[in-house]
Amino acid sequence: MLMTQGTGETLQQLIDRTPDLVDYFYNDAVAPHFSRAAVAKTAPHIPPAYTNWRDEQRAWYETAALLHQSHHMPELFVEGPDALRLMERLGINSVKNWTVDRAKQFVACSPSGHIIGDCVAHRLGEQKFELISGMPVIDWVHYNAETGGYDVKVIKDEPTNINTTGKRINFRFQLEGPNARKIFDKVVEGDAPEIKFFHTARVKISGVDVLVLRHGMAGHTGVELSGPYEHLDKVRNAILETGKDFGIVPVGTMAYFSTQFSDAWMPYPVAGIFTGEEMRGFREWLSATGWEANTEIGGSFRSPNIEDYYVTPYDLGYGSIMKFDHDFIGRETLENLPVEKRRTKRALVWNREDVARIFASQFGSGPRYKSIEMPITNYSWNQFDEVRNSAGDLIGLSCHAGYLNPEGELISHATMNHGHDEIGQEVVLTWGEPDGGSRKPHVERHEQTQIRATIAAAPFSAEVQKLMRSSTSAN
Repeated sequence: MLMTQGTGETLQQLIDRTPDLVDYFYNDAVAPHFSRAAVAKTAPHIPPAYTNWRDEQRAWYETAALLHQSHHMPELFVEGPDALRLMERLGINSVKNWTVDRAKQFVACSPSGHIIGDCVAHRLGEQKFELISGMPVIDWVHYNAETGGYDVKVIKDEPTNINTTGKRINFRFQLEGPNARKIFDKVVEGDAPEIKFFHTARVKISGVDVLVLRHGMAGHTGVELSGPYEHLDKVRNAILETGKDFGIVPVGTMAYFSTQFSDAWMPYPVAGIFTGEEMRGFREWLSATGWEANTEIGGSFRSPNIEDYYVTPYDLGYGSIMKFDHDFIGRETLENLPVEKRRTKRALVWNREDVARIFASQFGSGPRYKSIEMPITNYSWNQFDEVRNSAGDLIGLSCHAGYLNPEGELISHATMNHGHDEIGQEVVLTWGEPDGGSRKPHVERHEQTQIRATIAAAPFSAEVQKLMRSSTSAN
């Protein structure tokens, strides 16, 4: 079955007629998720800010924040006698401890060991799963379900901005912050259950059946709440009303997309699907106008080889959840990958003087450096900026970048080469694109410059580090 959305052309056909795929992604592709156009389509449902993004960021540190996830996350429901076998074959995660009351950060790889994508996956029943967010991994599971001889059925629920039904199957909220537990205890009918990290439970809120996932999206104490979409307003209003006495703040899209800078999650890496004969069938199944075909790339790092933008589970910090107790796609490569080829996820804390210099360049006659926007500083959804040491060697790539108001710092998350990840080391990041900038319409003409940065642990917040260390065995 071919995914013939729009033109009817497949991703493989697009690749075949494109002389330079990296150049196409760098200049002509527009991200379907974080792009201005995609956010604009979500704006009628969720504003950029309910108050202002700085105070909304502060809420999940100081009181409580309600984040709205009902419109931008794709979902896939998988059910049937072979559902567990399918998930085990595709995921790097062990299924031995996957009971119906727990979720996983589900990660899938290509045969070459490169990440296709990750998502949160609920086990709703013995042979029923719900995959939330992460379009490439959802598409990969969907493709294998249809073509791999598995006895399963799938239902895909698209994000609101491309959903032809006009509504979603589920609403979804994240309640986060120091007072989240107090609000949860009060809004739930009856006694609120104790839920372990990345475990789930069923509760009632205003008479509505709600599935609760215990996790911290912004790296702090929180729960994710989901239920039938038609009850969205009833449940949301109940949470906001209950939360008034606890300082609850609804969060708009600007602050929402900056949560990753708190918990160091690196979302939507370039999917490792564009090369390799083993992935040809998937590319022929995908559309030339779909998500994967709009893999936007930007930043100071340029390579003619798309594989230089791929990552492995080690590079994104997923080594701890990868279990070699089952036969998953990519296992052989990953099990034998030399240590020196494994990168480390780190935070980079940008030098304040250099950041101020770039802001100052926007005034007067120039030179004009690439503007720094806040709270989300990366201007491409897949950002790759060169990171070099004092000798000028390329030692890593800086990716998602942004400002955290509570910390008062501008940070980015980077994948650092083996042996070059020492915390406290000063490095230099190249900011801005070569040759005055790409053809991307949202990238203004500018000059490149350098930003000093200091390598730090990821996540950067000490409080979040403590929480995540206590939860490393969850998957």
